[in-house]
Parts: sequence; C-alpha cells; structure tokens
Amino acid sequence: MKLLLVVGTRPNLMKASALLRAFRAEPAIGTVLVHTGQHYDDSLSGQFFTQLGLSAPDYALNVSPGSITQQTVSIMARLEPVLLAEQPDWVVVIGDVTSTLSAARVANQLRIRVAHVEAGLRSFDHTMPEETNRVLTDELADVLFVTEQSGIDNLLHEGIPPEKIQFVGNVLIDALVHCRPKANRLNTVGALGLIPKQYALMTMHRPANVDTKVGLQAVLHIAETTARQLTVVLPLHPRTRAGLVRFGLFDTLTQLKNVRLLEPQGYLEFLNLLEHAAVVLTDSGGVQEETTFLNVPCLTLRTTTERPATITHGTNQLIPSLDPVIIQEKITEIRVVRVRPDATPPLWDGRAAERIRGFFLNSDTTKTE
Repeated sequence: MKLLLVVGTRPNLMKASALLRAFRAEPAIGTVLVHTGQHYDDSLSGQFFTQLGLSAPDYALNVSPGSITQQTVSIMARLEPVLLAEQPDWVVVIGDVTSTLSAARVANQLRIRVAHVEAGLRSFDHTMPEETNRVLTDELADVLFVTEQSGIDNLLHEGIPPEKIQFVGNVLIDALVHCRPKANRLNTVGALGLIPKQYALMTMHRPANVDTKVGLQAVLHIAETTARQLTVVLPLHPRTRAGLVRFGLFDTLTQLKNVRLLEPQGYLEFLNLLEHAAVVLTDSGGVQEETTFLNVPCLTLRTTTERPATITHGTNQLIPSLDPVIIQEKITEIRVVRVRPDATPPLWDGRAAERIRGFFLNSDTTKTE
C-alpha cells in the first residue's frame, strides 16, 4: 500500500512525524512525503525536520508566499503531477490549513481516496479560514480520523456516514510523548535562566489578534500587566513581529519590563518551555491540546475553540476578550488553585498513529473507481 502524506506548516510537521514513524515501521506500507512549503519561514519549518527526526520530503512544492487563494492555486497546480506520477492508494492530510484542503481537492478530482487526520473539529466561527478548511476537507474525505468525542458528534450531525469515522486519538500527543524526554534533556528553561512555574509563556499569531493595531495594542497591554505577576516569555511568531513593525509597536514591546522576547523556538525548546510554565496565554489550537496533556493551566484568548475536550477534560479556559483585568484575575486564581491531575481526554495516550496504521493495514487497497 502506498500512502502520500501532505504537510505544509509547523503543526503538520509535528503530527506527520508520529505518522511517519508508525507507517515506516510497517514493511507493507510505502510512504511518500510531500511538503507544500506553505510555511516558507525556516524558523517555522526547516528546523523542525531535524528536531523531529524527519527525512527530507520526497517532494518539495515550494509554493510562494501570498494570499490564501494564491497559495491554494499554487499547491493544487504543483501537487497534481505528483499524484499522477505516484498513484498512491491514499492521500493523507492533516488538520485545517490551506495545504490540507488544497491536497484533498486535488486527490478527490483524481479519484484518489482521502484520509483526514484530526477530522470533525469545529469552532463554529466561520470568519476563520481554518473552519472552512475543516468542513470542506471532511466532506471530501473517505475516512475521518477523529481526536475527541466532539469530532464524532459534529460529523454525525453533518450527515457523515458513521462507517467513515474512526476515533483514534491525537497524533499531536504522540509527537509530544516521543519528544518529551529529549526536550527535558535540552533544558531550555534552565539555559534561559528561568525558574520553573515562575513564568508565563505567551504565544499569539491569529489574524484576529495580531493583524490590527488595536489587537496588537491589547496583546502588549496583556503582556505588560501579566509581567507584574510573572516573567512573561514571548516567542515572536513572524506574523506577529511583522504586525508590530508595521504599526510601529515593536519598540514598545522591547521596552516592557519583565518580558523576555525570543525568536521562534524549535519544537523541543518550545515543549520544554511549555511544560514548566506557570500558565500559558495563547490563541493556538495545538497549544491547548499540549497543555491539557501536560496538565499546565492555559488561557486561550479567543471567543471559541474547536477543541472542547481541552476544556471539559483538561486545563484550558476560554477568554473571549483581550481584557487584561480578566486575564490577571484568572492568573491570580490559577496560582492559588491547583490544576486537577489526570486531565487527559480518552485515547490521548501516544498511540494514535498506531491505530491509524492499523486502519490502513486492514483496509481495502483497491483504488476508488
């Protein structure tokens, strides 16, 4: 059986590393890795190959930076000849990024079956491009690998046949479990002179938070007020940095007291910082899941989350407004009240990729007619 796995962004790479380890341990499965290049900044892509033990992709599409429409067209045009040449039994796509939907569309047009890893998640916020990508990819997919119960519920509500849905767990947690010992040996926290549980880790990159001057001013205010309680460690996403520079706010950020600015971190460095934080402030989907598994308090600065298991089973709280007063009250509360232990959603056990491999080994290898 030949599987063609498509990646394009940093979160894709982390999840793909778990899938590739599982697939390549089975001689009956051949795997082709395609990197679209959607994240063209080396700090968000290149170094992760080394840290995650990934070999160079079999195909690098090298799409140019641009709008969602421009990248979609470029990915589809460059991926089509690859699929025609390789003729895989399945195209495997991950998550909710532009590369995910683009690859699913090309595969569907060529009558190649599509497997969607991390299917069924819904924020119900249709202003987010990711929500459109999730819904449309799930409609195109022939099998939908689900991370949590909400995914099953959403897909059934949308009329997806139950036989297409596979509840397998979370491959992001597989990557975390595999890399955690190496991240702890690296000890980024100690190398930076930080004290465990005495700092807040902050990561912001969503367009709603960082693409406007008002949003970035609110982010700076939150960092400033949080720094009165805890050292704030802030790895700057390239998108966030660009916005700060564009609106003339970067110098303001560098002058904030007790705020440690960092360049974008490698996966191992960030994982170590994440595990030993007193609290995490984020707008990232994956960080919500990682903090839940690591039992680290997380404040998600968004109005919705597509990962409700991180709230019902984990340590995550939604903060729907960028209100520094509310956030500081939550941080004070977190520092007093212990996070409950063993807050792990079902099947988040580091074996999701093995379950996905098992599905392919037991599936019919005949291509869609």
